[in-house]
Amino acid sequence: MMPLPSQSTQAPGEFLINGSLGIELTGYAEPRLERARQRFLDVLSRETGIPLWREAVVNKPNFTVHTEGPSLAVQRLGEDESYRLAISTSGVQLSAANPLGVLHGLQTFLLLVRVTPKGFGVPAITIEDKPRFPWRGLLIDSGHRFVRLPVIKRNLDAMEAVKLNVFHWRFSDDAGFHIESKRFPLLQEKASGGFYYTQEEVKEIIAYARDRGIRVVPEFDMPCHTASWFHAYPELGSGHIPGESSAMDPTRESTYEFLNGFIEEMADLFPDAYFHTGGDECDFHEWESNPRIQEYMRVHVIKDGAALQAEFTAKIQTIVAQNKKIMMGWDEVLLPGTPKEVVIQSWRGPKSLADAARNGNRGILSSGYYIDLNWSAAEHYAVDPLGDPSAASLTSEEKARVLGGEATMWTDIVSDENLDNRVWPRTAAIAERLWSAADVRDVDSMYRRLGVVSQKLGYYGVRHRLITEEMLERMSGDPNPVALRVLADVVQPPKGYERQQLRNFGDFTPMNRLDDAVPPESETARVFDDIARRIAAGKATPEDWQQAQTWLTLWRDNDARLQPLLARSFLTQDLVSVSRNLSEVATIGLQALDDLKHDRLVSADVRSQNIDFLNAAAKPQAVVLLMIAPSVETLVKATRSN
Repeated sequence: MMPLPSQSTQAPGEFLINGSLGIELTGYAEPRLERARQRFLDVLSRETGIPLWREAVVNKPNFTVHTEGPSLAVQRLGEDESYRLAISTSGVQLSAANPLGVLHGLQTFLLLVRVTPKGFGVPAITIEDKPRFPWRGLLIDSGHRFVRLPVIKRNLDAMEAVKLNVFHWRFSDDAGFHIESKRFPLLQEKASGGFYYTQEEVKEIIAYARDRGIRVVPEFDMPCHTASWFHAYPELGSGHIPGESSAMDPTRESTYEFLNGFIEEMADLFPDAYFHTGGDECDFHEWESNPRIQEYMRVHVIKDGAALQAEFTAKIQTIVAQNKKIMMGWDEVLLPGTPKEVVIQSWRGPKSLADAARNGNRGILSSGYYIDLNWSAAEHYAVDPLGDPSAASLTSEEKARVLGGEATMWTDIVSDENLDNRVWPRTAAIAERLWSAADVRDVDSMYRRLGVVSQKLGYYGVRHRLITEEMLERMSGDPNPVALRVLADVVQPPKGYERQQLRNFGDFTPMNRLDDAVPPESETARVFDDIARRIAAGKATPEDWQQAQTWLTLWRDNDARLQPLLARSFLTQDLVSVSRNLSEVATIGLQALDDLKHDRLVSADVRSQNIDFLNAAAKPQAVVLLMIAPSVETLVKATRSN
C-alpha cells in the first residue's frame, strides 16, 4: 500500500476477486458515491480482466460500503477523511463518516489487489486510517505551458489513487495567460496564444476533482510573472520602457480597480475557500528604476521594493477577503505586516515554513517536492513539513499551522506528452509523506511499494510507463528499439536547473530528445547501485554477483549494436559518445568485478586512470547522465591496489 495506513492488522487468508463480486452502497446516498463505485469497478476490471464493471452491480453483495452522512457541499480543509476497511476471506466492509473516507477506502482496496495462484485477491486485513496532514497537493503549472484537459484529468485520477486532495492549478505566467475572463476578454484573446480554458471547462474540472475528493485552488501570480497580462492591458505594467515589463504597477489605483474586478470574477468561478495570488520572485529593479514609482515611494516613505510589495500584498489580501476567500502566497509575501490570514506556500524550505508558523501564519511546504527538478523519490521522501530542526521548537499550536505540502510540476521544460512521467510515480512517495505517520521512513520498503503503485497507476490511464517507449520508437524510427532501450534504461536527465542550462528551451522547443523521454530516476541504475554497494561492502549474495555480471555484460556489448543505428536519426546522433561511454564504463566494471571476486591486486595507476574516466563519464553528455558510472566507481574503489 502507498500511502501506508495509520493502523492495520493482517489476518490469514485472502478475499478472492472473481465474477461473483457484488458491491452495495448503504447508509447515506448521493450520485457521487455511485460514480465512485463505478470508477472503482472500471479500474478493478482493467487490472483483473474480469468485466466487474457490469456484473458487480447486480451480483449478490459481498462488499458493503456504508456512508454515515454527507460531506460539505464545497469541500473544506480539515474535513473528516477517515475510513475503516475490514477484509475477510468471505467479504469486505468499508465504512466512513462521509463520502471522502469512502473514496479513500476504495483506493486502498485497489492498491491491495494482487495476483495469486488461486486468482486475483486481496489479503485479509483490517485498516483504520486517516491522514497526518489535511493539505496534500499537486501543483500543475498551466502558466508556462498550456496543459490539455485529458492530461489534467488523468493526473486527477492518479491523485485520487494515492489520496492527494488538493489540485493547485496555476493559470498565468510571463509566458501566457490561459483561462477565460468574461470581464476582461483581452486576456485570453491577446495573452493566451490561442490556448486557454473556457469557464465551462474549468467548471468541468472542478466537478471532476470533487468526485475524487480533490479541492481545486487557483493561482494567478501577481504582482510579478505577469508580462503576459500586459499584452492585453499594458497600463497594468510598471516598466518605464513600453513592452519591457514583467511586474504590475503597485502604485496606481487603477491596478487595484482592475484586480478587484478580476479577482471577483475568478472567486465566483472557483468555489474553494483558498485563492493563491503568487507573489514570488519579484525583481524590484523594475520598480526602483522607474522615476514615477520612485517618487511614489519617497512621498509614502516606502524604503525599498520589498516594502512596496508588502503594501501590494496587504491591498490584494483585502480584495481577496472581500470576495470571501483566504489568500495564499509564496514565501516572499511573508513580510512584517503581512496579515495572519494569509497562508504561506514555502519554496525556500522547512525553516521558512517554521518561521511563518511562529509568525502566526498557516503554511504548506513545497521545497523538496519540486518534481520537475528530477530528484529521486528517496530525496523527496526524506523531506517532511515538520522534519527540519527549526520545527522542533514550535509549540503544538504553531505546529498545527503547518497544514501539509504540495508537489510542484512546473512546465517550462515539460510538455503535455511527457508530463505524466515527470509526475509519477515519485509523487506517490510525497503523498505517503503527507498522509502516513512521521516515522514511516523505510526507503527500501518505499521503493518496493512504489514499483507496485507505478504499475497500478497504468490501470487508471496514467501514461508514465508508456511514454518512454513511444518516444524511443519515434526517436529511432524503429518499432522495437532494443539497443536504444538498453541505453535509455541507465540514463536520466540532469538534476536541478542544469538541464535548462544545457539546452536552450524556448516556448516552442520540441521536447523529443532522450532527456525528454527517460524518467527522472533510472530504476535499473538505482538497483545496480545498491548491488554495487553490497559487493563493495562484502555483503553481496550470489544473486547480486550474477545480476551485476549480467548487466555489465549487456551494457558493454550494447554499443556495437547501437552505434550503426544512431546515425540514422537526427534525434539520436548526439548519443554516440554516451553509448560508447556506457560500453567503456561497463568494461571497467567487469574488470573490477573480476578483480574483487579473485581478490586481485590492481595497479594504482590503472585504478586512478579508471576513476578519472568514470568521473568524466558521470558528467552530462547529450543532456543526460550516465547513472551507472558512479556505481562502477564504487566497485573500482573497493579493489586493492599495489
